[in-house]
Amino acid sequence: MSLINIRNLGVTLGTPLFSGLNLSANAGDRIGLVAANGRGKSTLFRCISGELEPGAGEITKARGLTIGHVEQNVSPALLGETFHAAVLGALPADQAEHESWRVDVVLESLEVPEAFRTRPLSQLSGGWQRLALLARTWVTEPDVLLLDEPTNHLDLGRIVQLEEWLNALPREVPVVISSHDRAFLDATTNRTLFLRPERSQVFALPYSRARAALDETDAADERRHQRDMKQASQLRQQAAKLNNIGINSGSDLLVVKTKQLKQRAEKLENAARPAHLERSAGAIRLVNRGTHAKVLVTLEDAAIEMPDGTLLFRTGKQFICQDDRIVLLGHNGAGKTRLVSALRRAIEGSSVAGIKATPSLVLGYGDQALADLADDETSLATIIRRFDIGDQRARSLLVGAGITIEMQGQPIGRLSGGQKARLGMLVLRLTNPNFYLLDEPTNHLDIEGQEALERELTAHEASCLFVSHDRSFVRAVANRFWMIERRKLIEVEGPEAFFEAAGMGA
Repeated sequence: MSLINIRNLGVTLGTPLFSGLNLSANAGDRIGLVAANGRGKSTLFRCISGELEPGAGEITKARGLTIGHVEQNVSPALLGETFHAAVLGALPADQAEHESWRVDVVLESLEVPEAFRTRPLSQLSGGWQRLALLARTWVTEPDVLLLDEPTNHLDLGRIVQLEEWLNALPREVPVVISSHDRAFLDATTNRTLFLRPERSQVFALPYSRARAALDETDAADERRHQRDMKQASQLRQQAAKLNNIGINSGSDLLVVKTKQLKQRAEKLENAARPAHLERSAGAIRLVNRGTHAKVLVTLEDAAIEMPDGTLLFRTGKQFICQDDRIVLLGHNGAGKTRLVSALRRAIEGSSVAGIKATPSLVLGYGDQALADLADDETSLATIIRRFDIGDQRARSLLVGAGITIEMQGQPIGRLSGGQKARLGMLVLRLTNPNFYLLDEPTNHLDIEGQEALERELTAHEASCLFVSHDRSFVRAVANRFWMIERRKLIEVEGPEAFFEAAGMGA
């Protein structure tokens, strides 16, 4: 018997998020939930947990079933609580008083350091805050677990640790995971739901294999659609000929036949479009203006230091050349962001000891916090202020990036993470750079956006240096691999040894 059974579920919020959705969750299921930004993943979770009433269809649950829903954002009310207190507060009062050991068991299973347990959540990173939300949910011992973007803000070691934790959960507990991390989905799921406004697809496969099956289904759907459109065109041509004959001859029979042909054509044309042609969350386009320089940046054994002067590592003699796509690998705290910051300053014209950039470089810089975008400014004002392209062109570009006319007048702080990421990518494009410096560029992008960014960087042969914990993105984009190890910057043949070591050391 299914623990959760979803039948013909539909939700419309302005536009249809999904409709006619059918899904069951059984013991042993590890379901990956995949959709573009803003397409209803969080909404579906709220429907399953009972926080939102769907517009159509029904959800039936086994009697007494408890659902643990781990949301994306930490409530402001929790930020002043210590890690331990925040988890303890999720228990009923009697359990919190007499069975506080449950909290310690969960924190041990998630390998939360003792020092972190007594710190307020406001003093911890976004990744640790996300793990606190997971601990708060799991300590209540739910029958079903819903995880909304659980890897956001986690470093690679913690992502692999979370994979291992999920794979060690009791098999009788179904888990549904909404995520844009393709490698994480492959490691943790055995079924995949592609959520779409119409005709959502479910495959009894982990993400990559399910995606291949979906592509085959979409290709067949596209071929059928093209056949239908060709047949509709032929029917309309026949109708036009019969109409002319009918008018000239005064034949009522031919007039009726003409009407029937037109109705058949309209029926074919009005049939649902192929699912893969549904509205995009917004296009990502990049450019590469090029440069005649072969060597873009030279590192002359630069010392990368903390603000207090503590040495993190030395770069040795290194070159960044045209067409290089370099990924910077290293554990958290090794100095990746400090090197990115030093490179940015040097390229923008500041004097940085040991780093020399060619004068022809035009930098395209993007950081994971999207700090260059002011939350109190509108997206339209941001584009018009930075680039001399005019109001109409700015509005058109923003719409293409997935930011509607209505959204363009709202403060950037009210946009979703995915919308802000696409706005950041539009700013990068309009900067017209010849070198990209990117710190966790896929953090807020859905899989559609990640793949578009991969295509843009590789198709334009864009020169770039980037930091990323996204294994799929690293494998798809990088052609050189720098790693910070033992206070030195070294070049390695590929990322797999680092990925494996990060997992072993998690």
